[in-house]
Amino acid sequence: MTLKLHCFGESGNSYKAALPLTLAGLDWEPIWVDFFSGAARSPEYRALNPMGEAPVLVTPEFTISQSGVIQQWIIDETGRFGGRDKAEAREVLRWQFWDNHKGSSQFGTLRFVMNFLPEQHRNPDVIAFLQGRAKAALAVLESELSKRDFLVGDGPTMADFSASAYLYYPEPFGFDRASLPAIDAWLTRLSDLPGWKHPYDLMPGSPADRA
Repeated sequence: MTLKLHCFGESGNSYKAALPLTLAGLDWEPIWVDFFSGAARSPEYRALNPMGEAPVLVTPEFTISQSGVIQQWIIDETGRFGGRDKAEAREVLRWQFWDNHKGSSQFGTLRFVMNFLPEQHRNPDVIAFLQGRAKAALAVLESELSKRDFLVGDGPTMADFSASAYLYYPEPFGFDRASLPAIDAWLTRLSDLPGWKHPYDLMPGSPADRA
Protein backbone atom coordinates (compact mmCIF):
# COMPACT_ATOMS: atom_id res chain seq x y z
CA MET A 1 0.00 0.00 0.00
CA THR A 2 1.25 3.44 -0.91
CA LEU A 3 1.82 5.76 2.04
CA LYS A 4 -0.37 8.85 2.01
CA LEU A 5 0.97 12.17 3.26
CA HIS A 6 -1.65 14.83 3.91
CA CYS A 7 0.27 18.01 3.18
CA PHE A 8 0.43 21.25 1.21
CA GLY A 9 3.27 22.90 -0.65
CA GLU A 10 3.40 26.11 1.38
CA SER A 11 4.00 24.14 4.59
CA GLY A 12 7.61 23.80 5.65
CA ASN A 13 6.54 21.31 8.29
CA SER A 14 4.97 19.16 5.57
CA TYR A 15 8.22 19.44 3.63
CA LYS A 16 10.11 18.05 6.63
CA ALA A 17 8.19 14.82 6.08
CA ALA A 18 7.84 14.81 2.30
CA LEU A 19 11.54 15.27 1.52
CA PRO A 20 12.93 12.42 3.67
CA LEU A 21 10.11 10.13 2.50
CA THR A 22 11.36 10.79 -1.02
CA LEU A 23 15.08 10.56 -0.28
CA ALA A 24 14.58 7.34 1.69
CA GLY A 25 12.97 5.78 -1.38
CA LEU A 26 9.59 5.11 0.25
CA ASP A 27 6.46 4.76 -1.88
CA TRP A 28 4.19 7.66 -0.98
CA GLU A 29 1.71 10.06 -2.50
CA PRO A 30 0.69 13.55 -1.41
CA ILE A 31 -2.90 14.29 -0.42
CA TRP A 32 -3.50 18.01 -0.70
CA VAL A 33 -4.77 19.83 2.38
CA ASP A 34 -6.52 23.03 1.26
CA PHE A 35 -5.22 24.82 4.32
CA PHE A 36 -5.96 28.36 3.20
CA SER A 37 -9.63 27.49 2.70
CA GLY A 38 -9.88 26.08 6.20
CA ALA A 39 -9.67 22.36 5.34
CA ALA A 40 -7.52 21.59 8.39
CA ARG A 41 -10.33 22.90 10.62
CA SER A 42 -13.04 20.75 9.03
CA PRO A 43 -14.67 17.93 11.02
CA GLU A 44 -13.39 15.42 8.45
CA TYR A 45 -9.80 16.54 8.88
CA ARG A 46 -10.10 16.81 12.66
CA ALA A 47 -11.21 13.17 12.65
CA LEU A 48 -7.90 12.38 10.92
CA ASN A 49 -5.85 14.70 13.14
CA PRO A 50 -7.55 16.35 16.13
CA MET A 51 -4.66 18.85 16.27
CA GLY A 52 -5.81 20.29 12.94
CA GLU A 53 -2.30 20.45 11.50
CA ALA A 54 -0.33 19.14 8.55
CA PRO A 55 1.44 16.89 7.84
CA VAL A 56 -0.33 13.64 8.61
CA LEU A 57 1.09 10.32 7.39
CA VAL A 58 -1.30 7.42 6.85
CA THR A 59 0.35 4.00 6.81
CA PRO A 60 -1.33 0.57 6.45
CA GLU A 61 -1.14 0.11 10.23
CA PHE A 62 -1.63 3.56 11.75
CA THR A 63 -1.81 7.32 11.27
CA ILE A 64 0.97 9.67 12.46
CA SER A 65 0.94 13.44 12.87
CA GLN A 66 3.72 15.93 13.68
CA SER A 67 6.69 16.16 11.33
CA GLY A 68 9.26 15.09 13.92
CA VAL A 69 7.34 11.91 14.71
CA ILE A 70 7.00 11.15 11.00
CA GLN A 71 10.73 11.69 10.61
CA GLN A 72 11.38 9.25 13.46
CA TRP A 73 9.11 6.67 11.82
CA ILE A 74 11.16 7.00 8.62
CA ILE A 75 14.35 6.44 10.62
CA ASP A 76 12.86 3.38 12.32
CA GLU A 77 11.48 2.00 9.07
CA THR A 78 14.50 2.53 6.84
CA GLY A 79 17.49 2.99 9.15
CA ARG A 80 18.36 6.20 7.29
CA PHE A 81 19.01 9.79 8.38
CA GLY A 82 19.00 9.08 12.11
CA GLY A 83 22.73 9.13 12.87
CA ARG A 84 25.27 6.34 12.87
CA ASP A 85 25.15 5.54 16.60
CA LYS A 86 23.32 6.48 19.79
CA ALA A 87 25.39 9.60 20.32
CA GLU A 88 24.59 10.90 16.84
CA ALA A 89 20.92 9.92 17.26
CA ARG A 90 20.74 12.08 20.38
CA GLU A 91 22.39 14.94 18.51
CA VAL A 92 19.88 14.62 15.66
CA LEU A 93 17.08 14.80 18.20
CA ARG A 94 18.67 17.83 19.88
CA TRP A 95 18.71 19.71 16.59
CA GLN A 96 15.13 18.71 15.78
CA PHE A 97 13.97 20.10 19.13
CA TRP A 98 16.04 23.25 18.60
CA ASP A 99 14.56 23.74 15.15
CA ASN A 100 10.99 23.29 16.33
CA HIS A 101 11.45 25.85 19.10
CA LYS A 102 14.06 28.30 17.78
CA GLY A 103 14.22 27.80 14.01
CA SER A 104 11.11 26.82 12.10
CA SER A 105 8.80 28.31 14.71
CA GLN A 106 10.32 31.71 13.92
CA PHE A 107 10.91 31.26 10.17
CA GLY A 108 7.47 29.81 9.50
CA THR A 109 5.52 32.31 11.59
CA LEU A 110 7.44 35.26 10.17
CA ARG A 111 6.99 34.07 6.59
CA PHE A 112 3.27 33.58 7.19
CA VAL A 113 2.80 37.02 8.75
CA MET A 114 4.77 38.82 6.02
CA ASN A 115 3.31 37.00 3.02
CA PHE A 116 0.04 35.21 3.75
CA LEU A 117 -1.81 37.43 6.21
CA PRO A 118 -3.90 40.26 4.72
CA GLU A 119 -1.76 43.39 4.63
CA GLN A 120 -3.84 45.20 7.26
CA HIS A 121 -2.92 42.48 9.76
CA ARG A 122 0.84 42.57 9.16
CA ASN A 123 1.81 44.27 12.42
CA PRO A 124 5.27 45.87 12.02
CA ASP A 125 6.10 45.41 15.71
CA VAL A 126 5.31 41.70 15.52
CA ILE A 127 7.38 41.41 12.34
CA ALA A 128 10.34 43.21 13.95
CA PHE A 129 10.16 40.95 17.01
CA LEU A 130 10.05 37.78 14.92
CA GLN A 131 12.85 39.01 12.65
CA GLY A 132 15.05 39.48 15.71
CA ARG A 133 14.41 35.92 16.82
CA ALA A 134 14.91 34.56 13.31
CA LYS A 135 18.20 36.44 12.98
CA ALA A 136 19.44 34.88 16.22
CA ALA A 137 18.48 31.38 15.03
CA LEU A 138 20.19 31.90 11.69
CA ALA A 139 23.34 33.04 13.51
CA VAL A 140 23.38 29.73 15.41
CA LEU A 141 23.07 27.78 12.17
CA GLU A 142 25.71 29.85 10.41
CA SER A 143 28.16 29.33 13.25
CA GLU A 144 27.63 25.57 13.39
CA LEU A 145 27.76 25.08 9.63
CA SER A 146 30.96 27.08 9.34
CA LYS A 147 32.58 24.15 11.19
CA ARG A 148 31.01 21.19 9.36
CA ASP A 149 29.17 20.22 6.20
CA PHE A 150 26.10 18.83 7.97
CA LEU A 151 24.61 19.43 11.40
CA VAL A 152 25.35 15.90 12.64
CA GLY A 153 28.03 13.52 11.43
CA ASP A 154 29.36 13.47 7.91
CA GLY A 155 26.11 13.12 5.97
CA PRO A 156 22.55 14.40 5.87
CA THR A 157 20.23 13.55 8.74
CA MET A 158 16.77 14.56 9.89
CA ALA A 159 18.48 17.43 11.70
CA ASP A 160 19.34 18.95 8.32
CA PHE A 161 15.94 18.26 6.77
CA SER A 162 14.22 19.84 9.75
CA ALA A 163 16.35 22.96 10.09
CA SER A 164 16.53 23.70 6.35
CA ALA A 165 12.88 23.21 5.42
CA TYR A 166 11.70 26.82 5.55
CA LEU A 167 14.91 28.21 4.05
CA TYR A 168 14.14 27.03 0.50
CA TYR A 169 10.95 29.05 0.12
CA PRO A 170 11.05 32.10 -2.16
CA GLU A 171 8.71 34.32 -0.12
CA PRO A 172 10.70 37.05 1.68
CA PHE A 173 10.95 36.97 5.46
CA GLY A 174 14.31 38.59 6.13
CA PHE A 175 16.47 35.58 5.23
CA ASP A 176 19.29 36.66 2.91
CA ARG A 177 20.96 33.45 1.81
CA ALA A 178 23.81 35.25 0.06
CA SER A 179 24.87 36.95 3.31
CA LEU A 180 25.20 33.63 5.15
CA PRO A 181 27.83 31.66 3.21
CA ALA A 182 27.91 28.57 5.44
CA ILE A 183 24.11 28.20 5.31
CA ASP A 184 24.17 28.89 1.57
CA ALA A 185 26.72 26.12 0.96
CA TRP A 186 24.77 23.72 3.23
CA LEU A 187 21.51 24.36 1.38
CA THR A 188 23.31 23.69 -1.89
CA ARG A 189 24.76 20.42 -0.56
CA LEU A 190 21.29 19.28 0.45
CA SER A 191 19.67 20.30 -2.83
CA ASP A 192 22.39 18.38 -4.69
CA LEU A 193 21.29 15.10 -3.06
CA PRO A 194 19.89 12.63 -5.64
CA GLY A 195 16.11 12.87 -5.63
CA TRP A 196 15.91 16.24 -3.86
CA LYS A 197 12.98 18.42 -4.91
CA HIS A 198 11.85 21.92 -3.99
CA PRO A 199 8.73 21.95 -1.78
CA TYR A 200 6.57 23.45 -4.54
CA ASP A 201 7.66 20.64 -6.86
CA LEU A 202 7.25 17.89 -4.27
CA MET A 203 3.81 18.73 -2.85
CA PRO A 204 0.61 20.24 -4.28
CA GLY A 205 -0.25 23.81 -3.41
CA SER A 206 1.63 27.08 -3.90
CA PRO A 207 0.88 30.80 -3.82
CA ALA A 208 0.76 30.76 -7.63
CA ASP A 209 -2.22 28.41 -7.45
CA ARG A 210 -4.13 30.96 -5.40
CA ALA A 211 -3.05 34.04 -7.34
